[in-house]
Order: sequence, then structure tokens, then C-alpha cells
Amino acid sequence: MTVIRQEDFVQSIADAFQFISYYHPLDFVEAVKAAYEREQAPAAKDALAQILVNSRLCAEGHRPICQDTGMAVVFLRIGMKVRWDTDAGLQAMVDEGVRRAYTNPDNPLRASVLADPAGARRNTRDNTPAVVHVELVPGDTVDVRLAAKGGGSENKARFAVLNPSDSIVDWVLNELPQMGAGWCPPGVLGLGIGGSPEKAMVMAKEALLAPIDIQALKARGPASRIEELRLELYDKVNALGIGAQGLGGLTTVLDVKILDYPTHAASLPVALIPNCAATRHLHFTLDGSGPARFEPPPLAAWPQIAWSGPAGARRVNLDALTPAEIAQWKAGEALLLSGKLLTGRDAAHKKIAELVARGEPLPVDFKGRFIYYVGPVDPVRGEAVGPAGPTTATRMDKFTELMLGRLGILGMVGKAERGPEAVAAIRRHGAVYCIAVGGAAYLVAKAIRAARVVAFPELGMEAIYEFEVQDMPVTVAVDSQGHSVHEEGPREWRIKIEQIAKAGHA
Repeated sequence: MTVIRQEDFVQSIADAFQFISYYHPLDFVEAVKAAYEREQAPAAKDALAQILVNSRLCAEGHRPICQDTGMAVVFLRIGMKVRWDTDAGLQAMVDEGVRRAYTNPDNPLRASVLADPAGARRNTRDNTPAVVHVELVPGDTVDVRLAAKGGGSENKARFAVLNPSDSIVDWVLNELPQMGAGWCPPGVLGLGIGGSPEKAMVMAKEALLAPIDIQALKARGPASRIEELRLELYDKVNALGIGAQGLGGLTTVLDVKILDYPTHAASLPVALIPNCAATRHLHFTLDGSGPARFEPPPLAAWPQIAWSGPAGARRVNLDALTPAEIAQWKAGEALLLSGKLLTGRDAAHKKIAELVARGEPLPVDFKGRFIYYVGPVDPVRGEAVGPAGPTTATRMDKFTELMLGRLGILGMVGKAERGPEAVAAIRRHGAVYCIAVGGAAYLVAKAIRAARVVAFPELGMEAIYEFEVQDMPVTVAVDSQGHSVHEEGPREWRIKIEQIAKAGHA
């Protein structure tokens, strides 16, 4: 009978979450490299280059791929012949492993989990508790699959109970454009089909843990209806032209993974969950011989890309910026920002709005400034700040008129598209919205030369910082005229992809 010691299990969980914080799965690296090599859209190709350069930097420096180091998700298959040498429960042991991983002083990971979600929303400070799924199976080993799942992609999860005669493909193609770019494409789509509503959602999440193999599937051809569905969705989703970071391009998804389960005759539950450009997961097995060991991948597996900033980028001095200068920028234009900018996310914006509503003074003067939607990782070893990639800007849309009109912000930096209300405010006030690449957090942090908290320190990573940046790469996503690259880019590339397909069939 296999005996699994508590310490072996806990330390394996801790080591695994540290490992995936800075090592992408190599199948993901290879898929992004292939997408980069075939990409024809300049903005999307630059975004893919940043993702690959960031991935290599993280592998070399053992720092997080993304500032959103994810919520811990663990799937356990426990052999029924296994005996545990512990007095703790499974949840408690997993949580202790997560706690060790996320508070590791050599590579601290961002604590993003909030208790009392419908109330005080207090940060648990160690990213616990994890979400744990357990299955008892025949055997004498413990099979562990785990992932660190960021909020940007989780927030784009979709579920529906279709009629049995409805088209799953049509449903996905309808939902995906509505998901926007907040899930940081390119990535992998996970689908769960059948079962009950909760079963479909769990299957969609579990499907994302499988290796990327769509090109091998295309080469050999489908052997089942599920494989046919994977190929059809892969081709049709990429034909939407959404592209890397939603900028328009050839590759929106790297693979489509599907798990299914028998369902009721009257039902067709379907769940869709995307994985982002910070794909992080790992699979290992414990057999009682000790903790798991993880072999670092060779750095030679990462492509060498000479990236020193977007080609032809406009250099911008944030400390001397004027509305007249912003008016010259065009949607899709690459910029390199230098100077001082403020940060702020959901919690900070809410506090600002409450202070304004009460007529109380603000802790920061926002007039003429840029604000960056970010919650950075804590710094180590002389860093000004840890990985500091953008968060989804759409969540700040309801505050945009306040920030631009009442408080005088000139520009914003985040990721993904803005809604109609925010775009209208940007146009009305002659402001600008720029995006940094989601999935390039460590690369972005290299441009941050100094950082200090200037307001709301009690919010932790959601405090307002002042960053001093040098050549921070961004793209104009919504210009002062209200033109949006997230609308124009995919529309342009949808037409080009149709033309490429017709030429291929000619």
C-alpha cells in the first residue's frame, strides 16, 4: 500500500506553483513561436514577440510570467489503495502548499484571492483557499494536475443550456467576439459539453490542462465527432480575425480542447472557458517515494527574438504631455512612454468615486496625468517593482467620465477594449486609451525605473502607485477621435483572412 506523507504532498504543491509561475509549458511556447512566424499583422506580430521575449525573461529570472499570478486550481485523482500519513484534510494540505508558493521570499507571487466576496472583499494575503476537485480512482498513486488561472480569462467564461438541436459551433462563434480581448489571446479554448451545468463548467476548465496538439490532429485527421468539432472551431474562430491581444491577425486561438459527458435528453449544456497568454499548468504523480521533482526546461527551447521595442514607435514624455500632442496620435500607433504615471484598479477607482461624492479631498492630483490599470507583484532583489502587466480596462469603464471630466486625466493604459460609454468619454474629452501587452508583465516591469505608493496603501496590490517609466511599450487603442483598434483591426483582418482562404482554394 502506498503511503503519501503530508510534507511530500504539500511541498510538491508549493514547488509546482512556483515552477509554473515562471515556466510556460513548452508546447505553449512552440505554438506561440509558430503563430509569430506566420503572423502577417504588424501589431499582432509585435504582441506575440513581446509574449515570447517575456516568457524567456521569466524562465531566466525565475519571476512571474504575469502580474496576475492566478487563483490556484487543483485536480486530484487519488488511488483507492493510497494511505495518507497526515491528520489534515486534502483542502488544508493543498492550501498549505499554495501558501508556501505564494509567500516564497525568493519569488513572491501576487495575492489576488478575496474572502467575503459579496461583502468586505478582504484579501487573504496568501492566495488561499485553492479550488480543489477530487476524484477517487483505482490504483495506488496520487495524480495531480494544477493550474494558476488569471482573472482576466476567468471573467470571460461562458455557459448556456442549448436546445439539443442547436449548433455548438454557432454558439461559440457568437460568444467569442462578445468576450473581447480581456482574456489575452492567443490562448486555448476549453469546452465542456453535456452532463449537468456544473459538470460542463468543470470539464471546460479541466480540458485546458491537456497538451496543445491541434497541428498534429490536423495532420492525421479527426477520428471522432469531438475531434471534428475541435478542428472546425479552431479554423472558424481564427477566421474571426480577432488576433493577438484583439489587435487583428491570423491567430486568435492556439488550440481548442473539448471534454464531453452524457446528458439529459432535453438538454445540451455547454461551457466555454479560455486560457490566456499566461497559460500555466502542470501534471505530476506521487507514488510514496517522496516529493515530486520538476526538471527545468532548457532555455534553448525558447526562440531568440531580438526585440528592442515596436518598430517606428513614437517616443512620448509623459511629464510634458499636452492634449494637442495626444490629438495627433492614431489608433494602432505604437508608443514608448517615459516619465511618471499613476496606477489604479477597481478598488482604487471605487474609493476615488466615494471621496468625490462626499466632497472630500483626493490624496492625488490626477490633472494632466496618465493612469495605468495594474496591480503589480512585490519587488525582489533590487527591482523597482515586480511583474506589472495591465489588467482589463473594461472594468473601469463606469469611472471613465469621472476620471477624464471631473479629475482631468489625459490618458489611460490597460488591456482589452473599452465599452461604448468609455469610448464616448474619451472622444468627448480628447483623451486617449492605450494598451500594454497582457502576458508580457515582466518585460513591462523592465521599463519601470522607480515605484512608490502614493495613496490607499491598505489596498495592497490595488494601492495607487506612482511609476517612473522609461520606454514603456504601448499601443494606442482608442484615439482622441474615438477610433478603436479593437474594432478596426479584427474587421480588417477578417476580410484579409477571407481573401487568403479564397486564394488558397483558387
